[in-house]
Amino acid sequence: MTALLRDADLAAAFDRGARAYDRLVAVNPGYHAHLRRSARRLRLPHGGAGRHVLDLGCGTGASTAALAWALPGARITAVDASAGMLRRAEAKRWPARVSFVHAPAEDLARAGVHGPFDAVFAAYLLRNVTDPDGVLRAARAALAPGGRLAVHDYALSGHPLHRAVWAAVCKGLVLPLGTALGDGPLYRHLWRSVEEFDSAPVLAQRLRRAGFAHVRVLPLPGWQTGIAHTVLAARPGREAEEAAAPPQAAAADPAVPAAAAPGHPVGGSA
Repeated sequence: MTALLRDADLAAAFDRGARAYDRLVAVNPGYHAHLRRSARRLRLPHGGAGRHVLDLGCGTGASTAALAWALPGARITAVDASAGMLRRAEAKRWPARVSFVHAPAEDLARAGVHGPFDAVFAAYLLRNVTDPDGVLRAARAALAPGGRLAVHDYALSGHPLHRAVWAAVCKGLVLPLGTALGDGPLYRHLWRSVEEFDSAPVLAQRLRRAGFAHVRVLPLPGWQTGIAHTVLAARPGREAEEAAAPPQAAAADPAVPAAAAPGHPVGGSA
């Protein structure tokens, strides 16, 4: 069994892999579209106008772009522990309402990131940290009462077929490409981290144990059905606003990177 990378080793691997990361995710069908779908599922009213959203573990900015597209009125603070990934994100063109901070998800306050936030978005994060429960506690503390959490990740359904599809995709596409780009250890970690972390139902239970309410697991379409999910939850307190009317199609923001704009051909990552 391949040892998983953790803490400084994983941050260093992401630093090294940052240059090629966007190219690799571009061969994964649905990657950007699925991030946008999960961002819409936060269902903040009025396009997030007047709201502050935390993008926890933003990587090269794909999740940030999804939030900026889905919530054209929201202020977004995006954080990541990998300086290399963050540099790639910051180099893209963003509206003034988006800012980036170099910080581990477990230690936001030390980096000057303070809530309360109206929503937290965590994409491809929890399985990559040593203490996922600690990260969830930090996310809960950062949220305003009634604030919303969306966890977007590869979290297997528990069905053997979905595990087999994930393994086949990793062995046949992700690992060969990652190795050719010189980042084999990182992509072996990403493969194994999905297999060894929570299934989607277990992840939902983890959120409940961390003190979140209204926990729901929603599937994502395409080849990732049963492999990738959005897990939604809310911090208890004042009653979270009832999801406003079904989400409106978000207007294209000219300052959002093109990969996130509606109608743009999109791909994906592991």
